[in-house]
Amino acid sequence: MNVVYVTGNPGKAKYFNKLIGLDIPHHSADVDEIQSLDTKDIAIHKAKQAYDQIKKPVIVEDTCLYIDTLNGLPGPFIKWFEITLGMDAICRLADSDPVRAGVASNIHIYYDGHQSVIFRGSLSGTISQRPKGTVGFGFNPIFIPAGKTQTLAEMSENEFIKEYLKIKPLMKVKEFLLNIDKDQA
Repeated sequence: MNVVYVTGNPGKAKYFNKLIGLDIPHHSADVDEIQSLDTKDIAIHKAKQAYDQIKKPVIVEDTCLYIDTLNGLPGPFIKWFEITLGMDAICRLADSDPVRAGVASNIHIYYDGHQSVIFRGSLSGTISQRPKGTVGFGFNPIFIPAGKTQTLAEMSENEFIKEYLKIKPLMKVKEFLLNIDKDQA
């Protein structure tokens, strides 16, 4: 397959391949992450920079956590909120909302030097009172999918994957890659 998954996290790349069921090579490219509230702009910028470095079609992604009471923040800045404030403090940011509503979302971008193909996924839910669980990474210990009582990090592997695939549109990415591979054969 003539595409490279670009991330600085080898564990994330391994998990991507496991869930997508394809053997996509991984490359860590040194790309700037522009500051924007529009995750599409961030991901397209990363994809174009990665393509310019690698000279092959790339897939990049960006994941967000929106907290309703914060008018959508931290959104694409969730990583920096996690690093700077920590999970407990992020939970406190949702305290002013009795519902504690939030949305986890993800965008994957395929870029081949000419066209960008965008894949989006999202899942409504709530922000927990405190971090709980150990499955996964990132905001998983504080996000409870709608209709569930556990954070993503508290779920069994199978439950987690089912919810995770609502956030991450990996089956759409897989279908696209298989079709593109047929076209190139």
